[in-house]
Amino acid sequence: MISNNFEAKLKQKEDQVNQLLEDYCPKKDSFNEEIVESLKYSLLVGGKRLRPILMAETYALFGGNEKVIEPFMVAMEMIHSYSLVHDDLPAMDNDDYRRGNKTTWSKYGEDIGILAGDALLNFAYETAFTGVALTKNQDRAIKALKVLAKKAGIYGMIGGQSVDVKNTGREINKETLSYIYQLKTGALIQAAMMVGAILAGASQEEVKIVEEMALSIGMAFQIQDDILDLTATKEELGKPIQSDLKNKKITYVTLYGMQEAKEKVNSYSKESIKLYHSLAKENSFLESLIEFLINRRK
Repeated sequence: MISNNFEAKLKQKEDQVNQLLEDYCPKKDSFNEEIVESLKYSLLVGGKRLRPILMAETYALFGGNEKVIEPFMVAMEMIHSYSLVHDDLPAMDNDDYRRGNKTTWSKYGEDIGILAGDALLNFAYETAFTGVALTKNQDRAIKALKVLAKKAGIYGMIGGQSVDVKNTGREINKETLSYIYQLKTGALIQAAMMVGAILAGASQEEVKIVEEMALSIGMAFQIQDDILDLTATKEELGKPIQSDLKNKKITYVTLYGMQEAKEKVNSYSKESIKLYHSLAKENSFLESLIEFLINRRK
């Protein structure tokens, strides 16, 4: 059961991330005003900041206490936001609303929407690189950068998204759907938690457990998203409902049915908590956050 105290702490941490995003945003000049404005709109309008919070809490779980985590948190949210900006484009999901607001392309035009996503991705890595100068453990920072780049790229989120786009409107099997979810959704959650663990000095074995735990969280998160797409309201989600049906996408609900999809969420949830406990470390907020992510209603 999620307590009111947890929700208050989550809101506080969300506000802290929002302040970091403001602090790290690029500055406008007389020529680049529109692209900076669209970048900031894409990044700052709405969002629960779950991935940077997961990163920070995993960092704390392993005893991390340096400022080096901050630019990585910002970079993580920039990468996530860019993926949503491009996901909403007419060539992809063709959505007009995201996080309860107009999507970037529908507000600024498709051309600027594409460039705003590109700008977020590039600025994410610029930002992450500033973290290298904030720690004496630069080998950890470089290792974290490699994980961030790989999990966001063709062996991670982009790889999953490409298979998803290719198969839109087609019949796909369970293995293909699982591959899409592992990469499209799971990879960035893995990146967030692995970067936190690596920067804090977790062992190779511990990082591997975190990677597996984050994958279970990501799978449960995405299947729950499938369920909410059919059961939640537009007001709860802050975006159009039944968009998967509109875009003729196969989901866990359409492939397995609602009941089995719910059972999959429960199974992945139990696995993630089991892996968390195997680390033999304590962060009660992180444990509650995992539960919240998996069982959320929006």
